[in-house]
Amino acid sequence: MVATATLPAPVGSNKQLEKKPIKFSNLLLGAGLNLFEVTTLGQPLEVVKTTMAANRGDSFGSALGRIWSRGGPLGFYQGLIPWAWIEASTKGAVLLFVASEAEFYARRAGANDFVGGITGGVIGGVAQAYATMGFCTCMKTVEITQHKMAASGVKPPSTFQTFMDIYRKEGIAGINKGVNAVAIRQMTNWGSRFGFSRLAEGWIRSVTGKKDGEKLGPWEKIMASGLGGGLSAWNQPIEVIRVEMQSKKEDPNRPKKMTVGNTFRYIYSQNGIAGLYRGVAPRIGLGVWQTICMVAIGDM
Repeated sequence: MVATATLPAPVGSNKQLEKKPIKFSNLLLGAGLNLFEVTTLGQPLEVVKTTMAANRGDSFGSALGRIWSRGGPLGFYQGLIPWAWIEASTKGAVLLFVASEAEFYARRAGANDFVGGITGGVIGGVAQAYATMGFCTCMKTVEITQHKMAASGVKPPSTFQTFMDIYRKEGIAGINKGVNAVAIRQMTNWGSRFGFSRLAEGWIRSVTGKKDGEKLGPWEKIMASGLGGGLSAWNQPIEVIRVEMQSKKEDPNRPKKMTVGNTFRYIYSQNGIAGLYRGVAPRIGLGVWQTICMVAIGDM
């Protein structure tokens, strides 16, 4: 279980492929890195992004004011405990393990760094979504979008009460509402992040004169991952759709049974193309920070 396999690289490459060992410490590494990411910058950026996606008429400034009114600085950490911590500790372990395995086998089959990175990220992202993320993202979004009840003078129910209410009314399907949108988001997120990061690593090697397969320095890895994370925000419409599907706001114009397709049409009819890209600025920041933590630091 802890042996490292070394195999010939694909044709045209002069480096050996080394399979990362499968061991418990690697799962702990993924969980620890994701917990660090979400507890530092991750959750505040997630809250801003989700608030803007759910309230598409808000500007960036008014979204910050809305969040601040919910509890000052602690408003930016709404949903962190327990849902973001549960999600981070499980999805981080799943991502590093599955993506590493998938990328290795893709490279062994002949894929280059870019295609191998995309393959690892896509498979790792899908595994994340269906294994751990569906109910966690749903509950985080519920907490972040409950502000209307508080604004009207009604005390929102506790997190556990909300969870049980959804479960009693809608069962497991209700708790996992929007999981298909989460899966599409995660596969495009991490496919883009790993793929663009590997592509940027190749560019950096070319500029600095490093040979194919030669290790990059820490700052070079961080630069490549930051670029990959920023470019991965191209799929922001999927994130806005996911937030809308999981939001608990009341709107008679919303479809009663929401799917990815009819949610897309609803958002477009209400807010046009601009509505599908609400929250893209904090999303870029979030993508950069997540990719530095999970790709650059994870590799190192």
